[in-house]
Amino acid sequence: MRLEVALPVIIPLFFGSLALAFWQWRGVQRAVGVLGGVALTAAGIWLLVAVWNDGVLAMHMGSWQAPFGIVLAADLLSATMVLLTGVMGLIVALYSLVSMTPDHERFGYHPLLQLLLAGVAGAFLTGDIFNLYVWIEVLLVASFALLILGGERAQMEGAIKYVTLNLVSSLILLAAVGLTYGLFGTLNMAELAAYMGEAENTGLVTVVGVLFMVAFAIKAAAFPLFFWLPASYHTPPVAISAIFAALLTKVGVYALIRFFTLMFTEAPEVTQNILLWGSGFTMLVGVLGAAAQFEFRRILAFHSVSQIGYIIMGLALHTPLALAGSLLFILHHSIVKTNLFLISGISYFARGTHELKDLGGLYRTHPGLSVLFLISALSLAGLPPLSGFLVKLMLVRAGLEIEAYWIVAIALITGLLTFYSMVKIWAEAFWKADPRGEQAPANGPAWPERGGLWLLYAPVAALAGLAVLMGVAAEPFLQLAMAAGEQMLDVDAYVEAILGGDAQ
Repeated sequence: MRLEVALPVIIPLFFGSLALAFWQWRGVQRAVGVLGGVALTAAGIWLLVAVWNDGVLAMHMGSWQAPFGIVLAADLLSATMVLLTGVMGLIVALYSLVSMTPDHERFGYHPLLQLLLAGVAGAFLTGDIFNLYVWIEVLLVASFALLILGGERAQMEGAIKYVTLNLVSSLILLAAVGLTYGLFGTLNMAELAAYMGEAENTGLVTVVGVLFMVAFAIKAAAFPLFFWLPASYHTPPVAISAIFAALLTKVGVYALIRFFTLMFTEAPEVTQNILLWGSGFTMLVGVLGAAAQFEFRRILAFHSVSQIGYIIMGLALHTPLALAGSLLFILHHSIVKTNLFLISGISYFARGTHELKDLGGLYRTHPGLSVLFLISALSLAGLPPLSGFLVKLMLVRAGLEIEAYWIVAIALITGLLTFYSMVKIWAEAFWKADPRGEQAPANGPAWPERGGLWLLYAPVAALAGLAVLMGVAAEPFLQLAMAAGEQMLDVDAYVEAILGGDAQ
């Protein structure tokens, strides 16, 4: 019994239930939210250390052996993603102590956040395709409820687009699940990996793989069905936008990586070409959309789309270096993009708006915030010595090694346009004079009391520090990513851990 495999799912469900039990006590709910983030982070560390030491781990629920029982499995990829989930949950829970309004808390923000974390962790750890669908629906319900908290018109409009496209994705996913079961008589990922090479109708298997690709690409906000993301991410409170940017699309790209390194590997000339072209279009369309925006969070939302293209690029290149680059890019993007959303929230508190034309002067009135923004913005653009430079260098090198020059060119162009967008935010929000005039107050009407100010800045400073650390002390991150990349391509080890007799 490997309890560390199940704890990342149990912990947020427990703390979510606890927060629900104290519905009328906001202070208790807030404490429960932070403690839940701490516990999930600790469980993620335990799981990652265990997988690093012992290899792929599996837990068969109720002692029912695969493929008959429910299996939770963890390799370096999923363990790293679970740890990322815990860290992001903790960061946002701390930020929410100041940023979240009493009305949002009264309507279930803290239990819903824990339910979202449980759904994300479950999706990362499940070893069964149907249970992956179930966990994705859990996080979809939680995210939809978080998106409409407050009931403002813009939120409802964004939520309709969000839930409509994601339900279409879920229908495609469910159809692909049914076809997979009809073809192979099982939905266990390890057993499917063992059977795929023996399939007689390889064409039909490829079609099913493309169905899964479409379903997960929608959830990852990849081209062409990405527009639910920029239509919705700028509408809820900033803490909710931040946790969405950190985790929601990552479930889609995780599933793509898992399926197309473990199971659907028999027709790479089809699937990898589709993924490669899709990554190129996703990068370009996302970054061009960001360049056309003049609202802080809408720029960041479009960049979330373009950055997903980099991650899919690593999967499409399909070498250990490229897959390692994809994993590190997931970490980098979650850290940096979450931080930029949190920074946009502080700028909103300071000026009362997200519109760049109405912002200005933050460099003079809030120099600390300006430095933190520069660190995150330059990292997103890929400038050394920050995390973005390392991960883009890995992907570019992986592309050059297999002579995929056109996708490398698109990645470099996207980086330049990302830099342009970040300079635009800097020039408009931070550098130019405050359009309200020199006599305007430095802080907006929503600016928190001095005692709570550090709860806004501390999470932002911590994430900025991580972005610097990934760049200047990259060795442990590289070792983890390279080991994970090699492990992703070692299908036999994953299959043996789940179907072998020692897994309990």
